[in-house]
Amino acid sequence: MQVYKFGGASVKDAKGVKNVAKVLETTNPKQKVVVISAMGKTTNKLEHIISLYFEKSPQLGKAIATLKQDHYAILDELFEDSSHPVYTKTNYFFDEVSIFFDRNKSPNYDFVYDQVIGFGELISTSIVSYYLKSVGIANVWHDCRNLVDTDSTYRDADINWENTQQKILNHINVDELSITQGFIGSDANNFTTTLGREGSDYTAGIFAYCLNAENVTIWKDVPGVLNGDPNVFDNTTLLEQISYEEAIELAFYGASVIHPKTLQPLQQKEIPLFVKSFYNPKDHGTKVGKGKLLNPLLPCFIVKKDLVFLSLSTLDFSFFVEENISEVFALFHKHQIKVDLIQNSAISFSVCVDNKFKNIDQLIDILKAKFKVNHQKGVSLFTIRHYDDEAIQKIEKDKTVLLKQLHKETIQFVTT
Repeated sequence: MQVYKFGGASVKDAKGVKNVAKVLETTNPKQKVVVISAMGKTTNKLEHIISLYFEKSPQLGKAIATLKQDHYAILDELFEDSSHPVYTKTNYFFDEVSIFFDRNKSPNYDFVYDQVIGFGELISTSIVSYYLKSVGIANVWHDCRNLVDTDSTYRDADINWENTQQKILNHINVDELSITQGFIGSDANNFTTTLGREGSDYTAGIFAYCLNAENVTIWKDVPGVLNGDPNVFDNTTLLEQISYEEAIELAFYGASVIHPKTLQPLQQKEIPLFVKSFYNPKDHGTKVGKGKLLNPLLPCFIVKKDLVFLSLSTLDFSFFVEENISEVFALFHKHQIKVDLIQNSAISFSVCVDNKFKNIDQLIDILKAKFKVNHQKGVSLFTIRHYDDEAIQKIEKDKTVLLKQLHKETIQFVTT
């Protein structure tokens, strides 16, 4: 059996949903688990709705209604009968969002985020499942929250692998076409959890691992894994083959095509991963698996934007030693700060961090009580794997470099 994953761009409208059906018909719809993300920019819109809720904005109801209408517009293109059960199911999920906001007592943003954000995936998979049935493609819809068991780290949950594998094996018939959501799971109290942004790829990896899948295919709006984001870098090239190790390196540094956690369970069981274009399903795309490090071997460019650069030094100009670094990392962990780059000298310690959980200002205030702190928000972190002089010049051109770090195969720049 195989695992497919379709991202939000592939189901952003009625045309995309119809194309999913065509891809499945082209590749044989049976013996597959299909993991699907929220439609288009639904996750971003739900994040905005969550912000309106915490702001106690009178626009909350209108924003929910607008998002609901966006989905109804897609339904109207897919289904001729407005009394089709898919309308009732979609309406049910939007009612659940409103009911949660009415009843919620928790002030915890991360908890609220997870209870709301996953409705994008629940709605999209329901729509796709009903549409596939309407065109003669039999399938079974599964609520992933009943299958993926996690801890209670909201917005970045860890998998309970033993429980998850047992649930998946008990509920998934590998001879059928199963439709489920990416990104979401549930904790011991049956509250919804999420696996981190872009976690749908990870979900595909989880199902493949638990079911000993033949392979995983991630369907994208690009021909495969390129050596850089074509929206950022010019003249990008398709990478035909990437080893597990190299793909993990690229994902670690922030390559957005493959989720960082996705590859580890696949590597353990040597399950190959393909990244293909949903516009051209018969094209080879990119294969990630055992074999050659990189084909073709050329510089790979990655950028992470809107990061925070911190430079710390001791108040008395003493050495910045292990005790100081340990204390700083304990604070990073407590405030859910993700560290992307580290560099230290005798009297200073510099880091480039991701402010995903919006806790950086609180952290800086605490650090200032113990260290001299300089910080700069809105910086970019560029990474080049397999760099050469031309690649370095390309990145440095017209930029102010705050920090540069060079290793044998990798060079990184923090820039403004």
